[in-house]
Amino acid sequence: MATSSTFPGKEISGNDVYQVFSLCYARLARNARQNFTDGDVHDGPMPLDYNLWILRNAHRTVLVDTGFGARAAVERGRQLAIDPVEAIARLGIDPSAIEDIIITHLHYDHAGNMDRFTKARFHIQEAEAGFATGRCMCDRGARAPFDVEDVVTLVRNTYADRVKFHDGDATPLPGIGLHAMSGHTPGMQAVSVMTPRGRIVLASDVSHFYANFLRKQHFVGMVDVLAALNSYDRLVAIAGAVDRIIPGHDPKVRRLYPRRIFEGVELTALHETPTAHDLGQLMRLDDFEPVHCP
Repeated sequence: MATSSTFPGKEISGNDVYQVFSLCYARLARNARQNFTDGDVHDGPMPLDYNLWILRNAHRTVLVDTGFGARAAVERGRQLAIDPVEAIARLGIDPSAIEDIIITHLHYDHAGNMDRFTKARFHIQEAEAGFATGRCMCDRGARAPFDVEDVVTLVRNTYADRVKFHDGDATPLPGIGLHAMSGHTPGMQAVSVMTPRGRIVLASDVSHFYANFLRKQHFVGMVDVLAALNSYDRLVAIAGAVDRIIPGHDPKVRRLYPRRIFEGVELTALHETPTAHDLGQLMRLDDFEPVHCP
């Protein structure tokens, strides 16, 4: 595993090409039966990684999602491996200087900490904001994955002219595409990014695991199952290959791609060539060799 004292990315001089790193900031032990609505699966350990993503070149640093913080961790019985905002700062990236952050959806593990990025403009689907502030939140089950403080923070940023609402697919920045893919939530969006190895797609919770889009077995907690299945097809169509799709919570990502350490922060380099291409291994729900967050 390579180490470095300087976080890279600025050497990418192209305006529309990025190095892309995932940061695993927490991990949750679960079994396969807890992750799928289809009960006919082999039950065994199937943990979740909690990730956010850093896109970087000489012109800008963009975040995809903001993770959750200490308060949410305590309230939801989660344990942070590293505070995501502190980790970003240790990489030499000033959180207060980041200008653009993409929020894939407003669930607590993707939209916490927004108040700690004091300059950023947040990119989100209009449908997502409407869902998180509308009548469906009167239902306890529907609102459970949302954190009211995160939603209020988004509203405050809206009043401060710091939210960019998108209605469907968009290209908010050079080399970065937003792709509306409802299913997990009505305003769920994936993010495509041009990298030195070509375009990759950060699926976030469009597909939590490789198994979701490879097997068409959807994750628990979908608001629209049919839309989710259609979104799996769109992921493949946009990416063009399995090794260009990055699931949002699958620990296998850290097994397939090179890991790098910068200033004691462990990241996964998604712009680099995967170290394995065993699709049969990806299809096996029971193949989850433990890989621990730093």
